[in-house]
Amino acid sequence: MAFARLLAQLIRLRAHFPDYPIKAIRLDNAGEFTFQVFNDYCMSIGIKVEHPVAHVHTQNGLAESLIKRLQMIAKPMIMKAKLPVSAWCHAILHATTLIRIRPTSYNASSPLKMVFGQEPNISHLRIFGCAVYVPIAPRQRTKMGPQRRLGIYVGYESVSIIKYLDPSTGDLFTARFAGCHFNESEFPSLGGGTKQLENQSKISWSELSLSHLDPRTKQCELEVQKIIHLQGLANQLPDAFTDPKKVTKSHVPAANASVKIDIPKGQDNLSNDSRACQKRGRPIGSKDKNPRKKRGANSQDGQNEVRETPEESPEETLDMMVPEEPQVPENEEISINYIMSRKVWNRNKTDVDDIFAYNIALNVIENEEDQEPKSVNECMHRKDWPKWKDAMQAELNSVMKREVFGPVVRTPEGIKPVGHKWVFIRKRNEKNEIVRYKARLVAQGFSQRPRIDYEETYSPVVDATTFRYLISMVVQEGIDMRLMDVVTAYLYGSLDTDIYMKLPEGLKLLESCKVSSQEQCSIKLNKSLYGLKQSGRMWYNRLSEYLLKESYKNDSICPCIFIKRSGPEYVIIAVYVDDLNIIGTPGELPRAIEYLKKGFEMKDLGKKKFCLGLQIEHLKGGILVHQETYIEKVLKRFYMDKSHPMSTPMVVRSLDVEKDPFRHPTDNEDILDPEVPYLSAIGALMFLAGHTRPDISFSLNLLSRYSSCPTKRHWNGIKQIFRYLQGTKDLGLYFDNPSKTGLIGFTDAGYLSDPHTVLYEDNAACIAQLKEGYIKGDRTKHILPKFFFTHDLQKSGDVSVQQVRSCENLADLFTKSLSNSTFQRLVRDIGMRRLKELKRCDFQGEKIRVALFFP
Repeated sequence: MAFARLLAQLIRLRAHFPDYPIKAIRLDNAGEFTFQVFNDYCMSIGIKVEHPVAHVHTQNGLAESLIKRLQMIAKPMIMKAKLPVSAWCHAILHATTLIRIRPTSYNASSPLKMVFGQEPNISHLRIFGCAVYVPIAPRQRTKMGPQRRLGIYVGYESVSIIKYLDPSTGDLFTARFAGCHFNESEFPSLGGGTKQLENQSKISWSELSLSHLDPRTKQCELEVQKIIHLQGLANQLPDAFTDPKKVTKSHVPAANASVKIDIPKGQDNLSNDSRACQKRGRPIGSKDKNPRKKRGANSQDGQNEVRETPEESPEETLDMMVPEEPQVPENEEISINYIMSRKVWNRNKTDVDDIFAYNIALNVIENEEDQEPKSVNECMHRKDWPKWKDAMQAELNSVMKREVFGPVVRTPEGIKPVGHKWVFIRKRNEKNEIVRYKARLVAQGFSQRPRIDYEETYSPVVDATTFRYLISMVVQEGIDMRLMDVVTAYLYGSLDTDIYMKLPEGLKLLESCKVSSQEQCSIKLNKSLYGLKQSGRMWYNRLSEYLLKESYKNDSICPCIFIKRSGPEYVIIAVYVDDLNIIGTPGELPRAIEYLKKGFEMKDLGKKKFCLGLQIEHLKGGILVHQETYIEKVLKRFYMDKSHPMSTPMVVRSLDVEKDPFRHPTDNEDILDPEVPYLSAIGALMFLAGHTRPDISFSLNLLSRYSSCPTKRHWNGIKQIFRYLQGTKDLGLYFDNPSKTGLIGFTDAGYLSDPHTVLYEDNAACIAQLKEGYIKGDRTKHILPKFFFTHDLQKSGDVSVQQVRSCENLADLFTKSLSNSTFQRLVRDIGMRRLKELKRCDFQGEKIRVALFFP
C-alpha cells in the first residue's frame, strides 16, 4: 500500500500547489516503487521518474539524509514517551511536522513559511507521547463518574484536532484540541506499564527497503487502479472544478499512520472506558499491578492466591529502559483537582479535621474554568492585561512607600538570598463577581531556614465561631458593624532577622551598588514582604502594638480580639489577617476607625456582606449568615448541580444492623475506587457544617467514620446530602432581635437510636460508677476535677439542669436520624431560615406598613 499512498500524495501536491508543477521524482529500486502503471501515469502528466543505480545510495542522497534525520528525531521521542517500536509511524509523522516548522542552518525561514509566506501556527503543538485528558462523550459518562479519559498524544490532524492512543487498547482516536488538558511532564505507557516488549514487528531503523513488509498484492494493484481512475474522472470535470485559481487550498496531512498500536504481550490491559467505577483505587489509565480479591476471599488452603507471570523473552526493546509509571497504592484517593495538582489522599492516614476541610474548601472555591494567571508573561497575553498592569504598579508604589527595600549591597558570604515572584489574585464578592485585581510581589520564603532566617511564625486570626458570636451580639445589642481592609498589611511589619532578596526585574536599584553584575548583589529588606514565613507574625505584632498603645486589651485565650471600653461605650476589633471586623457603640466606633486610619492605609468596606467565606444578609428583623455561593460551587465541583433536591440530608436508619445503610463495610464489599472523591466530599461538607449548616452535621458525622474504607452505600449517603443542599442553598443561621436571654443548651445521648453502640470498659471503678451512680469517693478520686465541672455548677446553682420532652429536645437533630416533619421543625427551632423566606416576610411587612399609612 506504500505505492498507493505515494500516488495519492502526488495527486494532492498537484492540486494544492498548481503553480509549482512536479517535474521529476527520484525513487530507489525497492519493489513497491517499480510499478509499470506508475511509470505510465507519471509519463502521462509530464513527471520524469528516476531510479538510481542499484546499491548506489549516494545518488539518492537528499532522501537518504532526510530519512536519517527523521530517524534521529523519532527515535528519542519514542524512548522518551515509553512507547513500543511499533509506534514508529506516529513518531515519524510528528518528526516530519517538526522539520517543516523549524528553520535550518542554511535558511532562517521554516519550510512552511517559504511555501505559504507566513509563520506557521505552533500553539497546538505538544510533546510527543505526553498525557492528554480527553473529554468523554456525554452519552458515555455518568454524573459521578470520570469526565475525562487518559490518552497518549501522538500528533494532530489539523490545528484544532489532535490524535491520541488509548493506553489500554492501542487504538487511535481524534479529539478537539480546545477541550483537552495536556500534562507534558507525564508519559503514560501502553497497557499501563513499561515492560520488555514481546512479539514486536522486527523493524530496523537502518532498513533500506520495506518491501518485505509491504509486498505487491492484487489488493495493492486494485488500489492503484482506483486512484488513477478517480484522477481520470476529475480531469473530465468542468473547468469550474479544475481551474486552479478557483480551487480552495487546504492542508491535508499524511494519513499513513496505523489506526491501532499492538500492545506488547505481558502487559496488563486496562479498560479506559467511561464507567464511573474503575476497580482497584487507581487513576484511569494506570496499571493494576496486584489484582485485588474480595474481602475474606482466600484459596482453598487458606492462603491468598498468588498469580505468577511467566518470564518474558523480549525480541526487541528500546536502547534504554524507562522506569515504570508511578501507581496509586491501594485505598488511596485522587484529589478533586488531580489533573492539575496530582495530589493523592491516603484514606488510612489522612486526618479529616478542620485544616483538611479548609484546604478542600479552597480547592472548591477556585474556579478551574477561569484560572488566575501564573506569570507576568501570561498576564500580558490576556484581555485584562491593563488591569493587571495597574495592579502591579500599585503594588510597587506600596513597596516603595512603605520603604520595604533597604540598600542594594553585595550579597554577604554564606548568605543565599531568597527569590521572588508575582502572584495574581482577583477578589470576588458574595456573588462571585470580580471586584478587584490584586498583584503581589511575593518573596519565595520556602528557602528560609528556622532559627536562622525566622523565629516565630504563628499569627492568630478570628475563627468562625467567634465571628458568629459577634454577629449575634450586634443584633442583640443593636450596635453597628463595619469591615475595614488594610492595604498591603504585611508591608508594615518590621523584620526580626536579616533577610536578603534577589533584585527584582525592572527596578533600577543597581546604581547604588558598585558591583556591575546583578547576580552578585541583593536587597536587604527593612520590612516584611508577602511570602516570608514570619510576615503574618510581624504584621500582627505591629497591629497589636499600635492598638495596645491606645488602651485596647486582648486576652491570651483569644488574642485576635481587641476590646476597648470608655464607660458605657465600647468597641471590639476582630482581626483576620488584613481584614478588621469592627463592632461598637455609636460613640466609640467612629473614633476607632479614625484611629486606625491614622496608623495604616485603610479601605472602609462598610457593612460586611462577605467575610470568611460567609455571606451576610442585613435584614430588618436581623442578620442571616449563609453560604449559597459556596454550596453552588460544591455541587458543581461534584457534578451534583443538576440533581433532584431532597427534603432531608439522610434516610431514616433501621435499628436492624443488617439493614442499616450506614453499617460498616462487609467482607464482600469493595472499597470505593480512587476516582470517587469521598474524602474530598467529606472535607467540603465539613467546612459547610462547621460554619452555617449544622443541619447536616449528624449525617456527615456518620459518613466521616468510614473515610478509611468507604463503600458505594456510604457514597450514596454523601449524594443524599448533596441533594438536600440542592434544595436548600439559601438556608442559613438567622440572628433575630428577641428579648435578651441567657445561655441555653440542649443535650442528648442517642445510644438507643444507634444500632451499633456497644461500650467496652476495662476499669472496674468506672463500671461501678456507671451502675451505682455518682458518688465521689476513693474509687473516683483519680478522675480529674474538670469532669465534675457541670455537677459542681449545678450544685452551686449557676446551671439549672431541667428535663424536656424528647420531641422538644433540639439536640435530637445532632444525635439521630429523624422523619421529614420532625427534622424540618427542629431545623427551624435552632434558628435556621431561608433567605427567600425572610425577604418575602420583609416585603409583606413593608406592604402592611404602607397600607396603614395609605389605606
